[in-house]
Amino acid sequence: MTRFRPWSAFLVAGAVACGGGTTEPPAPVDSLLVLSPSGLSLDVGSTQVLSAVLVVADTDTVVVQPGWTSREAGVASVTTAGLVLGVAPGNTHVVADFGGVTDSVPVAVTGGGATPSAGLLRITSALTAPVHAVAPPGDPTRLFVVEQGGTVRVLRNDTLLAAAFLDISDRVSRGGEQGLLSMAFHPAYATNGYVYVSYTDTVGTSKVVRYGVSDPETANPASAVEVLSVNQPFTNHNGGLVTFGPGGMLYVGLGDGGSGGDPLGHGQNLGTLLGSILRLDVDAGSPYVIPADNPFVGQAGARGEIWVYGLRNPWRFSFDRSLGDLYIGDVGQGTLEEIDVLTAAGGGGANLGWNIMEGTSCYNAATCSTAGLTLPVAEYTHGDGCSVTGGFVYRGSDVPDLQGRYLYSDYCAGWVRSFTFFGGQAVDSRQWPDLSPGPGVTSFAEDARGEVYVLTHGGELYRIVNN
Repeated sequence: MTRFRPWSAFLVAGAVACGGGTTEPPAPVDSLLVLSPSGLSLDVGSTQVLSAVLVVADTDTVVVQPGWTSREAGVASVTTAGLVLGVAPGNTHVVADFGGVTDSVPVAVTGGGATPSAGLLRITSALTAPVHAVAPPGDPTRLFVVEQGGTVRVLRNDTLLAAAFLDISDRVSRGGEQGLLSMAFHPAYATNGYVYVSYTDTVGTSKVVRYGVSDPETANPASAVEVLSVNQPFTNHNGGLVTFGPGGMLYVGLGDGGSGGDPLGHGQNLGTLLGSILRLDVDAGSPYVIPADNPFVGQAGARGEIWVYGLRNPWRFSFDRSLGDLYIGDVGQGTLEEIDVLTAAGGGGANLGWNIMEGTSCYNAATCSTAGLTLPVAEYTHGDGCSVTGGFVYRGSDVPDLQGRYLYSDYCAGWVRSFTFFGGQAVDSRQWPDLSPGPGVTSFAEDARGEVYVLTHGGELYRIVNN
């Protein structure tokens, strides 16, 4: 009889012994088998998980975690967990190895010649300088759109309501990169009614403020509680995104303080909140508590609020709702725009390089050291645009061809591109002509169902749909 066991025990001379974390196979071993004997077929950009077992003395089949390699990674790549990704059309073999005992399976990758099906559906063009949109947790009917001038509008079932959800236009600065920049719903919004907004006030100071609501479509301006205030030495590079991430923590993006080239050295200075993404616990104290597991807690001269640093202007960042990975669109200086990806397993503490680096190049120097720096997974030059607009990993259900792809754009060029983050790299990069709304892309948005939207500064909001 064949039995299946996890690799926590193995047979030795007919008895069961603890595995003790060994990577050597038990003896005697007949073979290692990848559980896809007839081969694997998948499309470009698609994934599938392989597993393997050891056949031990014809009596037991033991489930193991072997090492995985692809003979031609440019056709299909494979992670250490056996997740295979189709990269380009062609044929290869994926090999499993456990203590020198191997097996392989043929992999055929098809497709990739035609652009998958996706397009834009315009929901409204009646907004005024929209820069962000967000949905309440678990609410599939509403999307709240942030207008740079200081108002938040409500879309209910794709209909733009006349009354504003929130109007703080008398409290915000106007023009350029300043204004009301984003909003986030507390994960328990349905019960506590809390929303958090990020804006620059009338003297240019970055503020994060919490508001309560009078009803689900009306915030109470008198309920304001200031959570964070950060002085800005210049009018640009304010960052401005607030969003809740894994564990219910509030993440706040701040640029390097502005001007050009980071003249005050904020990007590499852990003693300032500027040039960083912060991680705050807004539930454990008022206005917030620094989480004990933040990476710089207790470090002399460092601000404990910092989660990652070395950023020039993280205008838009997001968490993959399925995996928890953090994707950051960091606006470049004069040459390169970049996308950084930090896995959920990696935690915080990353130094993303600015102003030692701009993208993968030394900034303002012939040579530089990249020791201790986390470099971007994707970048493009100013021949392709001027200012990156970070987006989302698509996890909706309406557009299957986008599943698992990270979408992003450029404010000046207006194209939409994507890649799949796989094995620590950006693969299967492509451009989507049918998703381009033209110049002025300020933000992407994700509704409660995981469907993705595109906003333009000209007043338009589009939903990405299946063609």
